[in-house]
Amino acid sequence: MATVAPLCSWLIAACVSRTVFEVSGNEPKATSSPMGRRAKRRIGHSKQLSASYSSLLCNNPAQGGGSLVALCGSGLQGLGSCFSFEACPEYNNLKGSQFFPDIFFGSRPIKVGRRQRKLTATGKAMAVAVQPVKDAPEKTKISTKQRRVVVTGMGVVTSLGHDPDSFYNNLLQGKSGISEIESFDCTDFPTRIAGEIKSFSTDGWVAPKLSKRMDKFMLYMLTAGKKALADGGMHEEVLRELDKSKCGVLIGSALGGMKVFNDAVEALRISYRKMNPFCVPFATTNMGSAILAMDLGWMGPNYSISTACATSNFCLISAANHIIRGEADVMLSGGSDAAIIPIGLGGFVACRALSERNDDPTKASRPWDADRDGFVMGEGAGVLLLEELEHAKTRGAKIYAEFLGGSSTSDAYHMTEPHPEGTGVLLCIEKALRQAGVKRESVNYVNAHATSTKAGDLQEYKALIRCFGENPELKVNSTKSMVGHLLGASGAVEAVATIQAIRTGWVHPTINLENPEKDVDLNVIVGPKKERLDIKVALSNSFGFGGHNSSVIFAPYEECNEN
Repeated sequence: MATVAPLCSWLIAACVSRTVFEVSGNEPKATSSPMGRRAKRRIGHSKQLSASYSSLLCNNPAQGGGSLVALCGSGLQGLGSCFSFEACPEYNNLKGSQFFPDIFFGSRPIKVGRRQRKLTATGKAMAVAVQPVKDAPEKTKISTKQRRVVVTGMGVVTSLGHDPDSFYNNLLQGKSGISEIESFDCTDFPTRIAGEIKSFSTDGWVAPKLSKRMDKFMLYMLTAGKKALADGGMHEEVLRELDKSKCGVLIGSALGGMKVFNDAVEALRISYRKMNPFCVPFATTNMGSAILAMDLGWMGPNYSISTACATSNFCLISAANHIIRGEADVMLSGGSDAAIIPIGLGGFVACRALSERNDDPTKASRPWDADRDGFVMGEGAGVLLLEELEHAKTRGAKIYAEFLGGSSTSDAYHMTEPHPEGTGVLLCIEKALRQAGVKRESVNYVNAHATSTKAGDLQEYKALIRCFGENPELKVNSTKSMVGHLLGASGAVEAVATIQAIRTGWVHPTINLENPEKDVDLNVIVGPKKERLDIKVALSNSFGFGGHNSSVIFAPYEECNEN
């Protein structure tokens, strides 16, 4: 009986096919052709099956071997319970056996012949034996406990310093990193100033062979990434003990390797043979993350995001989500850009986005000031070492702050101009608060995007006042007033400034705010001097061309923090 049971489904199909033909009167006629002779044999065989098994199956359906579906239109009406069959134990036990391998029970669709297609198309009866549904796999219970994300290391490369402490001390003193461009002759450009890095060394951080070939955005990224590891206590012994499948790198760039690509174009004017063979991989935005992962042997999530000047925040949010979902325990995340080259400067000049205050570079970047005339380009990198809380505690890491969450939205309005009502920005902030589980009144510090552009500064300020204006402790400042706009790196560098404000209890000044816009409240904006502030929750904004909005939220780490 055990070997017969699996055949029952096919016997039932044949039986029902015959029964349907009799009921509907649509029995196919055999012809003298080869196809007709085969059909005649099939009809005769089905008659025998019908006579032998029809009574048995209808009177004792429990003997059937499988489920049956008859696709016959109106021809099956009145056939009743003859089709209510359940699989017998012998059938289920024999699945995958030597008699009936898995191929008979797979999910591959049954091929339909031309004759069957013709019958179906004309409304004639047709029976199909359907394979029994496989048992659904038992679902693994997902833990509902939220995995918390903390910051255990920071690395920066900027015009105001190459480590978090010197960088932030210069910010607190109100020093400007804006100066005349020295890396190339920009005499003919209407803008000749930038937050250019004057001295930078990769010694001890990047192999000399690579440092000679790479674009600066990659050199900044690799250096800042390794400095974040060192700052987080990730020395060789700790790195060896890490589960490398749970460690990832997600560092983005807005413009990637512009210098490498531009040099390749110039070489191509002579001959393709003059082109750098690394010009393509070293120009792509993902390659910095990839090389850093290769160097560390980290096999977890590894990619880059490029959303213009919002790049870093997008990367931080995605990296934290990998940790929250359990896909990683450790992530290096941030952004890097190095676009202070002729094509980069010329491109933004063509957009009419840059300040032309060349006679006084340190006064050029002036967010919320009525006399601002555009933003100032900057360059550099910022990288955070994000870590799952319990993982960080287990290895005894120093915790700088907790990443509570973040969000992103789109203005869906214009390529370069912000929405005139700031709706996208407002929506982004509100979504970030909901995602982090933070009340509005808890946020008392905002590191604003504030680039020193006419439209952008005011729209962001209005959105911040609408969200947090009822909080008398609210303080807002702009890091870009001193380092300029680092494009894709700005969010990560400003995240470092935000975390340093949490650690030190001091918020840095916004310099050059000498003639504030009439709608700007100087009790909210941090002026020319640093201010003491006990930060409860801090928010950092980054917005980019294309209408990309992003907000990230940090707070002091507390053992019992329940958001």
